[in-house]
Amino acid sequence: METGRTLMDVVKERCEHCSGRSLSICNAIDDEDLPALVAESSRISVPSGRSFIEEGAPAHDFYVLTSGRAKLFNLMPDGRRQIVGFAELGDFLGLAASETYAFTAEALGDATLCRFPHSSIDRLIERFPRLRCRLQEEASSELVSLQARLMLLGRKTAKERLASFLVEQARPCCRVGGEAGAERPLTLSLPMSRTDIADYLGLTIETVSRTFGHFKKEGLITVKGASSVTLLSFKELSNIANGVR
Repeated sequence: METGRTLMDVVKERCEHCSGRSLSICNAIDDEDLPALVAESSRISVPSGRSFIEEGAPAHDFYVLTSGRAKLFNLMPDGRRQIVGFAELGDFLGLAASETYAFTAEALGDATLCRFPHSSIDRLIERFPRLRCRLQEEASSELVSLQARLMLLGRKTAKERLASFLVEQARPCCRVGGEAGAERPLTLSLPMSRTDIADYLGLTIETVSRTFGHFKKEGLITVKGASSVTLLSFKELSNIANGVR
């Protein structure tokens, strides 16, 4: 901690205006207990394109994404890459790791994270039992996501895969806006490249581009530049994703 700065100064700086506070494991900690949370963690800034988790490296830390996005991927021995997920604001990374990390995490745009050593999480769980329940929720959510991904790659068509991806990316907006958020046009920032999307969906970039074109012609989306997509009919895209259209 910098000379002259108190723990409460750091709490105000890191937690008071943190967008991920209400979404992350930190919401299991009451405001008056935030100094204990801050004392057990550190904040790191990661520039765009830089990795902060390396597949196969010793898994000493957990991370909470407090701003920005990240892509998670595995590399095969021959250099081929498989993107296994995109981390959002508030996501907790490293929970499933045992001795080594199972994936690489790379910032999509500049990102900030709170880093918790394993020993710190153990102490926090002992002091705040609600945190254990929150971590169990995270583990359950990871399992549900894995099952959905197996369905996406194993059974869905190209249209269903891309619609599933767009619906998945829209969920944070719907979570904030409720049903009304899903009924109005939703503009999504997609910092990942079309190649990243194709890799994630197990499709070619040509198929992804062609399917985006189909959705535009059907009046389901509009596209502005390479990183902004507006969903004009969340319900119809959800129906396509679920195979009912």
